[in-house]
Amino acid sequence: MAQQTPTKAPVRKPVSTGSVFLSFAPWIIFGVVAGPSTWEYAALAALIAAVVLSGQDLLHGKFRILDAIGIVFFAVLSVLGLALSRGQLLWVETYAQVVSSGLLAVVALGSLLVDPFTAQYARESTPREVWDSPVFRHVNRVLTAAWGTVFALMAISTWSAIRFPSYDDWLDWVVPVALLVWVVRFTQRYPERYGARAT
Repeated sequence: MAQQTPTKAPVRKPVSTGSVFLSFAPWIIFGVVAGPSTWEYAALAALIAAVVLSGQDLLHGKFRILDAIGIVFFAVLSVLGLALSRGQLLWVETYAQVVSSGLLAVVALGSLLVDPFTAQYARESTPREVWDSPVFRHVNRVLTAAWGTVFALMAISTWSAIRFPSYDDWLDWVVPVALLVWVVRFTQRYPERYGARAT
């Protein structure tokens, strides 16, 4: 029985959705609040949330790529909001949500080349001896690819909302929320299903 526990742990719960949510919370705040006249406040609120939620971990060497990218991204947006004129910020006002979703897609999919970002959360809830197991690696590559694809689709959807304003409610809200609900459920269910097939 003692030998079975470490092999099953990464299958049943390879990613803590609570921890992932904390990393996404600043991005969610930005997505909800950001608009043509509110994106500066959204960026500042997201920056404060990112620092509060992950600043201590980063200072103590607990590095998560989404946390670090979030702090840098929202800090840059906040500085731009203070330094540039309204006319110079028109592009940022228009495409802020597209850029944020696109950046998340690049970070998530790019992490597949080095270390899938979901593995950073999975290691917090699984024993070290299973981190190099084929099941652990496969599950986290699939989950990271799913999140990256969802972010890319969200970027396309919010960009389409700009091009087709008559459908902006659907493209800015319904589609992105539906995609997020799907990927969260997939993150919760896929590891156990794959683990059952693998065993």
